[in-house]
Amino acid sequence: MAVPHDSQETSYLLPPNPEDWEGRDIPDFVYGQKDLVGKGIQWPRNAPNTLDQLPRSRFDSALCSAWMQRVALGLFRYRLEDLQTQILPGSVGFVAQLNIERGVQRRRPQNIKSVRQEFDPEQFNFNKIRPGEVLFRLQREEPNGPAAPKQEDILVMINVSPLEWGHVLLVPEPAHGLPQRLLPGVLRAGLETVLLSLHPGFRVGFNSLGALASVNHLHLHGYYLAQPLPVEGAPSTPLDPKGSIHLLQSLPAPGFLFYASGPGPDLEALISRVCRATDYLSDHEIAHNLFVTRGAPPGQASASSGLTGIRVILWARKSSFGIKESGAFNVALCELAGHLPVKTSQDFGSLTEAAAVALIRDCLLPQTQAEEVQAALVALMAQEEL
Repeated sequence: MAVPHDSQETSYLLPPNPEDWEGRDIPDFVYGQKDLVGKGIQWPRNAPNTLDQLPRSRFDSALCSAWMQRVALGLFRYRLEDLQTQILPGSVGFVAQLNIERGVQRRRPQNIKSVRQEFDPEQFNFNKIRPGEVLFRLQREEPNGPAAPKQEDILVMINVSPLEWGHVLLVPEPAHGLPQRLLPGVLRAGLETVLLSLHPGFRVGFNSLGALASVNHLHLHGYYLAQPLPVEGAPSTPLDPKGSIHLLQSLPAPGFLFYASGPGPDLEALISRVCRATDYLSDHEIAHNLFVTRGAPPGQASASSGLTGIRVILWARKSSFGIKESGAFNVALCELAGHLPVKTSQDFGSLTEAAAVALIRDCLLPQTQAEEVQAALVALMAQEEL
């Protein structure tokens, strides 16, 4: 049964007796178009950016209260304290955080050999999690009625090895056994969670197989980071006449930028373009990472641009299969965006912008292949316009 809009946030809390968790109905977080906030969200100029000092939406309150209860109940692999954070000196603006526990205690990645590998029910997957790990189900309200009964279920569950506070996974109905390949429904849910949050630092991302996805079961990551990131306002150049796809060149890892000013047809067009691009990359065995954030419109960056819409940045990169633990950090969705969770105190104290840039660029495609991918994606966008 759907939880009414005016229900208390305690609706998303677990009952006190763990024996009651197994048969508990997953509460629905019902939302509609009016809950999606496209504009007016900005970083405070001189105020702390911590979660407890910024306004919360109904979504933020539901997620944070349920997430913090799971912390208190010990459902995570480690207790996440306030992470030591620094902005690396230099022109990029990397946000480095020391997260020793994640480096030590996160689940061992699965044996992945292909970007298009099929789902394997014998491997760990989200059908095997503990009942208390699910916070709620996202349920989008239709414009003229209650939540549509045939709408795809998206579960919001804790990441038991969190990067930051509020780190969750967005998972389409786990019983469907979908492999880790981006689909429009889960991307739409990810975009809408960013629009549901009043926190400018709630971001969503996706790692393909071969791009450090550790579980081959379709999921997105969502988490709060109380720091602006370089990708929010980095300047871009259009790659096609209609501006369907742009290139972010000023970052250590050049990425393809897709932008929507807010909910509605603009957002639906973005979903279509992004999924066409990721389908191409998957079909050609090209690993990729994706990052969703509030950000400035494409073009030249300016201090007055602000977070006026949604930016989706897509990076094609070298495939990385197996466990790679040699660097100060692993390069996946958040690192490409400028957020660097560092694994050891020694690396955190010595990491420089130049070293971070070198680690990231080592994961990029060779120039010739990168140019081929760019030409192919631009051609795809042109076909969409026909």
